[in-house]
Amino acid sequence: MSDILVVAPHPDDETFGCGGALLKARHSGAQLHWLILTEMTAFSGYSSERIATREGEIEAVTQAFGFQSVHRLGYETAALDVAPIGEIVKKIADIFAQVHPSDVYLPFPGDAHTDHKISFDAALSCTKWFRAPYLRRVLAYETLSETDIVRRPGGLDFTPSLYENITDWSAKKRSIIELYGEEVGDAPFPRSLEIVDAKEKVRGAEAGYAAAEAFMLLKEVRP
Repeated sequence: MSDILVVAPHPDDETFGCGGALLKARHSGAQLHWLILTEMTAFSGYSSERIATREGEIEAVTQAFGFQSVHRLGYETAALDVAPIGEIVKKIADIFAQVHPSDVYLPFPGDAHTDHKISFDAALSCTKWFRAPYLRRVLAYETLSETDIVRRPGGLDFTPSLYENITDWSAKKRSIIELYGEEVGDAPFPRSLEIVDAKEKVRGAEAGYAAAEAFMLLKEVRP
């Protein structure tokens, strides 16, 4: 049985980025684990009502995916760049040691949001084989509104090297996206059901399926 860890800078990144792949893996018997690096706080300007709503969303999404465990680092949203990177790495390494993931999904380091890049850098440093000998695959996912939404001069482009057929799971994925309420808007807003559907169709057309998610395969170990 495989253990899959998805690293999400913010709640909802995991669903937009690889929700279909996670649901498919869960159906095949994998155990799912969710690592959330940041959270809404009053210090960041969020109301107590919005924070309570977000807590309810996280609980509902946990149940919908069937996550075996949820790990929350509690950093301020949009403030990972002021947190000591060594501290972040240590906390993620501790979670790796608890979960022993065979597969890890990471946000793409070229994303517009700095929280995504820092999350990637910190988690990637935990994937060395002599630190995590149980790890078999490391993949980067794309996130609507963050990946390729802007181009940094000399920056990275998301170049898919692995496609997951999620035709049977796209409807369930969309139902989970809807649990996030205020995070979902109307097209052309990137985080909308219409754009999710369009992206899945484009990725599916690239791979010969009705709907697909695309990933960059960063590492695969075959014993």
